[in-house]
Amino acid sequence: MDTITTPGTYEGAEPLKRPSREEAEAAVRTLLAWAGDDPRREGLLDTPKRVVKAYEEWFSGYQEDPVEYLSRTFDDVQGYDDLVMLREIDVESHCEHHMAPFLGKAYVAYQPTASVVGISKLARVVEIFAKRLQTQETMTAQICDAITESLAPAGCAVLIDAKHQCMTTRGVHHPDVSTITTQFTGVFKTDKDKRDRFLRLAGK
Repeated sequence: MDTITTPGTYEGAEPLKRPSREEAEAAVRTLLAWAGDDPRREGLLDTPKRVVKAYEEWFSGYQEDPVEYLSRTFDDVQGYDDLVMLREIDVESHCEHHMAPFLGKAYVAYQPTASVVGISKLARVVEIFAKRLQTQETMTAQICDAITESLAPAGCAVLIDAKHQCMTTRGVHHPDVSTITTQFTGVFKTDKDKRDRFLRLAGK
């Protein structure tokens, strides 16, 4: 049986059975009818299939483990002991409160100790956590925690700057407001100069 066992499920809860594709498509038809349209209308006949396929892509992060991408490291750094930083990693996620997209950029840095990881793997870790239902605050911490636990660096820094469509297209309707979240560990938390350097390189 295909079950749902996501992080954050309350302790002692029974695993949920994952609905079939047919059940998911039926749920989309229900929402279309609830919105006031007729799911039998020609233009909507294939919409349930398209929505379910889109959900597979948008929420593919549930099927992947970020630790796997951080497990292959390189020990030959020839004495390098400064920060490694990726800027402007695309963030495409959905808020868990309204399932509305939030889009922005992530800035990730760590200071290696004995080994480094391929830079593409850092971007992949951001993508894995982004492709789940999220709050921006939680995602920022998850990215930082994964890097810290897998690489044991001297420190890690993560900044995300994103606009939330649950705020820009509904509710208060403020399209120009972005949200910035940060998480610092190790030397980035204790050394103000290193933290300020990271923020300066991020353009913040």
